Amino acid sequence: MTSQKGTLYLIPTPLGDVEITQVIPVYNLGIIMELSVFVVEELRTARRFLRKLGYKKDFDEVQFFLLNEHTQPDELLEFLDHSLNGLPMGLLSEAGCPAVADPGASLVNLAHQKGIKVIPLTGPSSIILALMASGLNGQQFTFHGYLPVKPPERKQRIKELDRMVHKQSHTQIFIEAPYRNKSMIDSLLETCSDDTLLCIAVNITMPDESIITKTIREWRKNITDPGKKPTVFLIG
Repeated sequence: MTSQKGTLYLIPTPLGDVEITQVIPVYNLGIIMELSVFVVEELRTARRFLRKLGYKKDFDEVQFFLLNEHTQPDELLEFLDHSLNGLPMGLLSEAGCPAVADPGASLVNLAHQKGIKVIPLTGPSSIILALMASGLNGQQFTFHGYLPVKPPERKQRIKELDRMVHKQSHTQIFIEAPYRNKSMIDSLLETCSDDTLLCIAVNITMPDESIITKTIREWRKNITDPGKKPTVFLIG
């Protein structure tokens, strides 16, 4: 007789240094306190988050697996051994929701293949929060992750997305490494049509949060620089 498989909980984390209760439901805390196995992107950050929650277990008795860009595909099955043997596990993102613009997606996919129940917990997603507050089309939208880094390729991709906006009216969403925010904004202002709407959503859920939607024409009159802060870009 085979033992019942455990559950993989997808645990959101804050998007920055804010009060836990502002962005993480109390319901999540009860689940997290019972877990002793976690898959995390960065050990130090994960431990800091758990301690901030009030997690009381001795970390010497807690199993942590690292899942990042260096993790090999054949390691993932080992991560799920505990769950296959009946123990619940938690998957933590560095910021926001696991498996969305996050390496955790590969583990979730394998969990489904192995018949492990996957339960997403409620928490902040910068992508969805930005879309909610943008005023752009929330019925049809596409998230593209990161656009090309080199300016010529990036501008070509922006041209393609701009054409899609005007042809289909679908919102196009993308992100950038914070230190390249200004370069991204420059490319958008140089490339997009005058009447394209651009939303720049900066430091979502933080005290200095800024979410502003204007036409490209209007942005050109008052160019912004969000600095090196996490930013989501939306055009529509």
